[in-house]
Amino acid sequence: MASCPQDTPPWLQGLNAPQREAATILDGPVLVLAGAGTGKTRALTARLAEILAQRRAWPGEILAVTFTNKAAAEMRHRLAQMIGPSAEGMPFLGTFHAIAARMLRRHAELVGLRSNFTILDTDDVLRLLKRIILDAGIDEKRWPSRQLSGLIDRWKNRGQIAEEVDKGESFSFADGRGAELYARYQAELKALNAADFGDLLLHMIRIFVGHPDVLAEWQRRFKFVLVDEYQDTNAAQYRWLTLLAATSEGGQGNICCVGDDDQSIYSWRGAEVANILRFEKDFPGARTIRLEQNYRSTPHILAAASHVIAHNKGRLGKTLWTDQSHGDKVGTIAVWDGPEEARLVGERIERLLREGACATSIAILVRASFQTREFEDRFIAIGLPYRIVGGFRFYERAEVRDALAYLRITAQPDDALAFERIVNTPKRGLGDKSLAKVAAHARATGTTLPAAAQALVETDELPPAARRSLADLLASIRRWRSQMETLDQAALCQLILEESGYVAMLETDKSAEAAGRLDNLAELVRAMEGFTDLQAFLEHVALVMENDRSDAEAKVTMMTLHGAKGLEFDHVFLPGWEEGLFPSQRALDENGAAALEEERRLAYVGITRARRRATILHAANRRVYGQWTSAIPSRFLGELPPAHVDQETTLSGGASLWRAALDERDPFAHLERGSGRGPGWERASSRGGLKPQRTIEARALSSTVGGAPRGDLVAGARVFHAKFGMGTVKGQDGNKLEIQFDNAGTKMVLDSFVEPA
Repeated sequence: MASCPQDTPPWLQGLNAPQREAATILDGPVLVLAGAGTGKTRALTARLAEILAQRRAWPGEILAVTFTNKAAAEMRHRLAQMIGPSAEGMPFLGTFHAIAARMLRRHAELVGLRSNFTILDTDDVLRLLKRIILDAGIDEKRWPSRQLSGLIDRWKNRGQIAEEVDKGESFSFADGRGAELYARYQAELKALNAADFGDLLLHMIRIFVGHPDVLAEWQRRFKFVLVDEYQDTNAAQYRWLTLLAATSEGGQGNICCVGDDDQSIYSWRGAEVANILRFEKDFPGARTIRLEQNYRSTPHILAAASHVIAHNKGRLGKTLWTDQSHGDKVGTIAVWDGPEEARLVGERIERLLREGACATSIAILVRASFQTREFEDRFIAIGLPYRIVGGFRFYERAEVRDALAYLRITAQPDDALAFERIVNTPKRGLGDKSLAKVAAHARATGTTLPAAAQALVETDELPPAARRSLADLLASIRRWRSQMETLDQAALCQLILEESGYVAMLETDKSAEAAGRLDNLAELVRAMEGFTDLQAFLEHVALVMENDRSDAEAKVTMMTLHGAKGLEFDHVFLPGWEEGLFPSQRALDENGAAALEEERRLAYVGITRARRRATILHAANRRVYGQWTSAIPSRFLGELPPAHVDQETTLSGGASLWRAALDERDPFAHLERGSGRGPGWERASSRGGLKPQRTIEARALSSTVGGAPRGDLVAGARVFHAKFGMGTVKGQDGNKLEIQFDNAGTKMVLDSFVEPA
């Protein structure tokens, strides 16, 4: 940090020149573009301290908005260290929702509420919406309350009331009744004297627009407005802020927004990167201050991240730099397949630990949560402690546990706990009273729940609908059990998930998490393929879930790239950098060029989490939905600057095959121009249940495995490979061949790459 004269206030000491500007230029609109690791929280807190120290405003006259309670608490703590107890007297330092709720309680009557209104949580909202759907005569199984909740939340994030909802979007629920149900929901909330989280901002926007005197009162009150993580604001938050920042006389107030357009990665939550990009247009005469000196990472890491993000067009632009020593270059490693990727990462981590690194300083950051499964299995096998941050371990995720319960009840008909978990998941119209009767009968007769259910479906104790549902479920379980002898465990699992309606339940769920849950189930099916039978797999899972260690033990961190924002680690591993996985094909299919730029911002976030070394991995093959599929490297690998990258490969012949896939006439040129698809390859299905409708293809890597193995390549056959030359087939695993090459040793290759000699 920069040195300062002794008479400099403590909150300004040690700030570099741009940080000092951000803290001391108090008048007019200011945008602080703060790159990763550039000390933006310190600069923002110093600005608050400067305002209070100069007595430009009292604590109650400052609006300081954050996105999380943790960030607000951190800012309050730092401010107290700088200026003392006066920091505690800041009633409007907090999250958007907390501050909006405080305001709304003063003006609740203007939107038909009383000041003691209740704020409903997610469960309350879902129960209320379910009742509204049923009262409207709509089938809740076909149009679930969770789907409607997601739509309403999206509309509220945009600041839209029911009358403003687009007719096309209204048709996305119950054949055009979405907006109608939204209006009913709002009326019910008013009758209950309640609001949900989206209402807190929406109601205040309506009050500000409909009651200019109220808006003017708050504008006069807040002499300064400060906003953290401005790039993550949605439309409603943006509207609320811009209304408050404009003075009642029509000029612009003292608003300071801190953010990084290169780290806007939450569009699926409603965040709009355009809000920060148009700041200078919204606030004419605004001053932009760039925080570019990074205190976290080495020059090689920063150069690699900056070179990748420079390919984005929708950005304001900045270049991170550091005065640290160069350190290690960013590593890229090409591996054969997913299991090898997990083995190699495990070996590298063990080496780091032997060299004195702490496990807590090491992280594996994945694009999709299902990627952690292979690493978890490998780490448990070698005794490497790990933790999943921002989610559950793979086998503890709700959808995975549901699937495992289906498998358990199929394998063991008396597993009452498994039966209890799946009996009404997905919903089968079995009410609490019917299930209570089954449980009571089991207790009275000393039998298991499945046996009690079988007994009751043959009587008139239960309502006809409940009897039919239970009978259908029990018949399905018997049918699945009978197929254990003819189907392998992976195929059986896929069949059960489809016939039970579980996959269909997730396909109709329009929430942001549903697609990831389907991916997790597909990964579960894939995980089963390496076991001899269903019982062996279930035993493995039981041992995995039992194999947990003390929370006090240092552990390697696994998490998604989205969850890693704001964190930092000495050593970061970034696996799965392949087309379709990262960038996500699902995201590209849904949002085209805009999604590609956000995926590239995710890559930037991932690389800049590393303090000392970042290692990127990509595999030649992935087993997707039970099929070995050749993969091509992520286009982001081609955007890394060669001077700052060390390339490794575990594949014989080096990286030439990968480079060919990236370089051959730019296979992604059409997508970069916004067409949504490059020449020579097709997308994998984004929501096609557990089976892809099509597989990714490429001119340079055109082999897709999954068809019947070639019968002309039995053990002992002589074959020719364009890269490895002549060889002899030693073994076969589906479409993968183990070949002893005359000059290249033993290799595993896809059968479509060889010809009989």
